[in-house]
Amino acid sequence: MSTGIERQPDQLTEDDLEALIGDRAIGRDDHMNAPAFVINPDEVQDVLFDLREQAGYDHLSCVTAQQYDDRYESIYHLKKYSDPTDEVSIVVPTTRSDPVSESAEPVFRTADWHEREAYDLVGIEYADHPDLRRILLPETWQGHPLSDDYDQTKPQVVTLSEHANPIQPDHEDAESDTMFLNIGPHHPATHGVLHVETVLDGETVVDVDPDIGYLHRCEEQMCQEGTYRHQIMPYPDRWDYVSSGLLNEWAYARAIEDMADIEVPEYAQVIRTMGAELCRIASHMLALGTFALDVYGEFTAIFMYTFRDREVVQDILEDLTGQRMMFNYFRVGGVAWDLPEPREEFIEKTRDFLDELPAKVDEYHDMVTSNEIFQTRCIDTGVIEPEVAKQYGCTGPVARASGIDYDLRRDDPYGYYENLEWDVVTREGCDNYARVLARMEEVEESAKIIEQCLDLLEEWPEDEREVQANVPRTLKPDADAETYRAVEAAKGELGIYMRSDGTDKPARFKIRSPCFSNLQVLPEMSEGEYVPDLIASLGSLDIVLGEVDR
Repeated sequence: MSTGIERQPDQLTEDDLEALIGDRAIGRDDHMNAPAFVINPDEVQDVLFDLREQAGYDHLSCVTAQQYDDRYESIYHLKKYSDPTDEVSIVVPTTRSDPVSESAEPVFRTADWHEREAYDLVGIEYADHPDLRRILLPETWQGHPLSDDYDQTKPQVVTLSEHANPIQPDHEDAESDTMFLNIGPHHPATHGVLHVETVLDGETVVDVDPDIGYLHRCEEQMCQEGTYRHQIMPYPDRWDYVSSGLLNEWAYARAIEDMADIEVPEYAQVIRTMGAELCRIASHMLALGTFALDVYGEFTAIFMYTFRDREVVQDILEDLTGQRMMFNYFRVGGVAWDLPEPREEFIEKTRDFLDELPAKVDEYHDMVTSNEIFQTRCIDTGVIEPEVAKQYGCTGPVARASGIDYDLRRDDPYGYYENLEWDVVTREGCDNYARVLARMEEVEESAKIIEQCLDLLEEWPEDEREVQANVPRTLKPDADAETYRAVEAAKGELGIYMRSDGTDKPARFKIRSPCFSNLQVLPEMSEGEYVPDLIASLGSLDIVLGEVDR
């Protein structure tokens, strides 16, 4: 494989970007990961449209909202699917007295949910937004929790009609043939507390509105209350809490190590890479088992088989980290400790798993992907065309199964990936079936990476096994330092924006969840199909509500 994406010959320089934005730029910010241009709040759509159409920035990766003493601010983090190292940030300030900014939704559909979250938690309003209402908190919530005038001690008043029946009777509209159906939030097919408001015409889905926020746990606020050095790292395990702990930890580690200019020892990078790919296999095994359960109710064979193999991975991770799920194994500057002793037994146990894996993958193909019922349920259902996936900011297997060749492990190299031989898996099917095949093939690629890491760790000289950099006891990055860094988690691009105020805690901590962006595309996948297809499409997205809601 190519160890790093080549820079595009037509890539614009900062001077080119400045010329493109022109007089619409009213200032410049200094972001560590990208040039940042400050623009007026009534020119957001014009600027973003030009950057997308003329400069090729087709990936709105994240939207960060925050409040300063004298203003509110929205940051649009733009990348290119063809080269995610080519980044630009558009900073949109508004006054505190009138926090209204133009919506980016007409340019990037993914801005819909991102701006709703910014409105919900910070209080910025977006003109021309098609559906500006709360997204994580109840509609009756008073105030915006991330604004500095929010009173956390004030009781919330829920506005309900006096003596209203909480269980309203069914009602009919004589002029309509449609039916409203609630799916979830307590339904096994929603993979957690997701409420899907569905409108049916007969058995055909005509409208879908995913209602999230039932598992919102204030993760960003808690990270803003923790110190960089010690107190933040345990939280990432709890975002995608089922399998991706080390991948989540790496997202934070990459952001703070970038901000504090910490260089991780090469040996620790190899251990990180191996642990991350073990987590990716565990995550994809879970995705396959639960998806088979969704589409044709197979519990005793497929679901239990995938959990059988996932348990082996969990045992290996427990040997390495001491935990089965909430690992807390990464440290700022490296990892907590070396491989368990005797290391030969750990390496042999891991190799045994890798040796058995090809036969198990073949078994899954025999039982799952070649099954006629499975194929009928998955082929040509839940289709996401490539341009639709890009509009919604889809990443990970969801994007790659629609032919989008985008993987941060290769395209924005970190860890030890660029020194290893492996391939990025893409498929052209764009449907539920393609997403299953993509994850199964990624399991095989992860196994290749782990095998190479084991070879390196086995031969590494004993006196050079450095697991942590020399990190100051207290980290205090420069005031107003800002960065956005991301890793390729099991479900896609997991990014962290941080801003420092010169203390040992971040002034702003923003989590870019791949599941949050991927889930937005569910209506595009489902409208015009049947309810069983909706269930299959939702399962194929492989969401975890802990990461969606945060």
